[in-house]
Amino acid sequence: MQIDHKTGYLMGVGSNLSPHQNIAQIIEELLQQFSQLSLSRILHIPPVGMNSQHDFLNMAVFIETDIAKTELKAFCNDLETQLGRDRNDPASKIKDRAADLDILFQITHNDDFQRPANSITDEYFLYPVIDELLAYLSNRPFRSLQAGVEIKIDDLTFGETATTINRNTTAG
Repeated sequence: MQIDHKTGYLMGVGSNLSPHQNIAQIIEELLQQFSQLSLSRILHIPPVGMNSQHDFLNMAVFIETDIAKTELKAFCNDLETQLGRDRNDPASKIKDRAADLDILFQITHNDDFQRPANSITDEYFLYPVIDELLAYLSNRPFRSLQAGVEIKIDDLTFGETATTINRNTTAG
């Protein structure tokens, strides 16, 4: 199947501290920087590799852009810090966090949308949202076994299924 050639970055996004509010804030901030985001459903996932009683909300995000990976990484790190993550703490990877934004893969060719999730990351808890988003972006059928979590920002609702949202350029 031929799809429009898109280049950009596939990201993993999560939060386990006030996750509904923080995921909403992350998406709002990403929309301030990028005019369009494609999102997977948002899944409720127990913490992996850390001792915590706080479950995560996790999702995959595709940002169509040609900015350098280093520039995107700096933006993501700044956003994590803004939402309260201490990136200087050597144990930050195993602590609860309000924001976790990881660049998983740079998409440069249409074939990249056909890659299996396990060839993109070893974070297996992201496989369902990665597979869903890549299927959505390449117009392939996908059947999720887990319901998505709804998030609302004003009149915008997302999280229950894969979707694309655009920045509202008419808002004052």
